[in-house]
Amino acid sequence: MKPVWRVADVRAAEAGLMATLPPGTLMKRAAAGLARRCALLLADRGGVYGARVLLLVGTGDNGGDALYAGALLARRGVAVSALLLTPGRAHAEGLAALRAAGGRLVDRPPARVDLVLDGIVGIGGTGGLRETAEQLAASLVRYCGRDGTRATVVAVDVPSGVAVDTGHVPLTASGRHSAVRADVTVAFGALKPALVVGPAAALAGQVELVDIGLEPWLRGSPALRVTEWSDIVEWWPRLGPASEKYSRGVVGVATGSATYPGAAVLSVHGALAGPTGMVRYAGGARAEVLHQHPSVIATGRVADAGRVQAWICGSGLGTGEDAAGELRAVLSAPVPVVLDADALTLLVDGSLAERLRNRDAPIVVTPHDREFTRLCGEEPGADRVSAALRLAAWMNATVLLKGDRTVIGTPDGRAYVNPTGTSVLATGGTGDVLAGLLGSLLAAGLAPERAAATAAYLHGLAGREAARGGPVTAPDVAVALRPVLAPLVD
Repeated sequence: MKPVWRVADVRAAEAGLMATLPPGTLMKRAAAGLARRCALLLADRGGVYGARVLLLVGTGDNGGDALYAGALLARRGVAVSALLLTPGRAHAEGLAALRAAGGRLVDRPPARVDLVLDGIVGIGGTGGLRETAEQLAASLVRYCGRDGTRATVVAVDVPSGVAVDTGHVPLTASGRHSAVRADVTVAFGALKPALVVGPAAALAGQVELVDIGLEPWLRGSPALRVTEWSDIVEWWPRLGPASEKYSRGVVGVATGSATYPGAAVLSVHGALAGPTGMVRYAGGARAEVLHQHPSVIATGRVADAGRVQAWICGSGLGTGEDAAGELRAVLSAPVPVVLDADALTLLVDGSLAERLRNRDAPIVVTPHDREFTRLCGEEPGADRVSAALRLAAWMNATVLLKGDRTVIGTPDGRAYVNPTGTSVLATGGTGDVLAGLLGSLLAAGLAPERAAATAAYLHGLAGREAARGGPVTAPDVAVALRPVLAPLVD
C-alpha cells in the first residue's frame, strides 16, 4: 500500500533532510525530477528542442522548483517563458538560474505553448486561488502548442488551489473549481491526500512521485494508504489441495424482497464472484435468485438459512417490521456482517444501537453520501477521510464511504482510499454487487479493512471493464467481475 502523508509530516521530514544537505540541494533535486518528466512529455509532443514552455510562478518554494526546472529545460533548447504572479517576491536564486540559462520573463502568455508548468501555490496554500491566479487557471484550456493541440499542464507537487490535507477544492461564483486542472502532477518525496482523495484527485491527472530522499525522514502514521494491485494479489484467499466448499467459507445473503428481487440477484452475483465456496440466500426473492443462480441454497428467513461465516444484509430488504426482524437476526449471528442500503436506514432511529454495541464480530457499513448524512446527521463535508473515521469510531465498525474515490475508515483510526473508482458506477444496483463481493471476502476470512479495500478495488476495475462496451448497468458490472478476477484464480 502506498502511504499518503499530511503537510505537517512532509514539512517536518523536509526540515530534517535539509539540515543534512547543502543549501538549495533539496529544491534542485525536485527540479531535476520535474524537468525530466517535462522533457519526456515534450518528447511525446514532437521533441524537446524548440518546444515552448510557460512557467506560472508564485512566491513560494513551488515557484522556485518551477524556475529551476525551467532553467534545466532551457539548457536543452526549450524556449522557456516565466510569468511571475508577484514579480517582486519570486524565488531569487531560481529566477537567476532561469535567466542565466536563457529563459525570459513575460507579462502575458505566449501565443503558442506546448507545456505549462503550474508553480503558483504549493502545499502551504489554503483557500483556493486568488482572483488573478484563478483567471490564469481557467485560461489554460486555451493554450495550444506547435501541433495545434491543447498544451500539457504539469502541476508542481500538487495542483495549485487544492486543500492539500483533505482534497477539497473551493468553487468559484460560476461553479468552477478554483484550482488548476493538471494533466500530470509531479509530487516530491511523498504523496499528499489531495492527490488521491476528494475532488482534488480528479484535478491532479496522472501522478508521478519523484524520490528526493524524503522517505527515511517521514515519521509517525500516514494520513491514509492507497490500495495497490499487489495488495489484492497478496490478500486474495488461495485454494489448496484440501480446499472444499465449506473450508472456503459460506456467505449468507439477506437482501431483496418480492418488491425488489433485482437487489437479491445482484448481491448474490457479487457474492458468487468472490472466493467463498457456497452462498446461502434468505429472503423474499428466492424464485428469482434460484432462476439466475441455481447453485445457491435458498430459504425464506435468516433463521432457516443454516451456518455461514459472514452475512450481507440490506439492499432491497425494505424498512418495515419484517425487514427489521431479519436485520436483528443477522446482527445476532456471531459472524462478520455487511450492512448496506435499507439496513442502514433501519439503523437511523437508534433502536438497534444496543445490538451493534454488544457485537464482538466485525461490522462493515457501506454508505453513500446521503446514507452517511442520515446516519450522522451531517454531510461528509470537505474532509471525507475524517468523516469516514468519525463514523467508524462512533459505530465501532469499518466504514466504506462510497464515491469516486471510495474511502475506508476503521474504528482504530486507519484510513484507506481506493484508486480504481469511476463515475460509471454511479448507477442503480452497482452497490448491491459491491456488497455481495465484500461479504464473500469476509466469509473467506479477510480482515474487515482488507475485505473492504479489496472489494472496492475490484469493483472499480469491473466498472471500468464494463464501460468498454458503452453505457454501464449493474448487471454489466456483475458480469465484468469475471475477467477482472481471473488473474487471481489459481
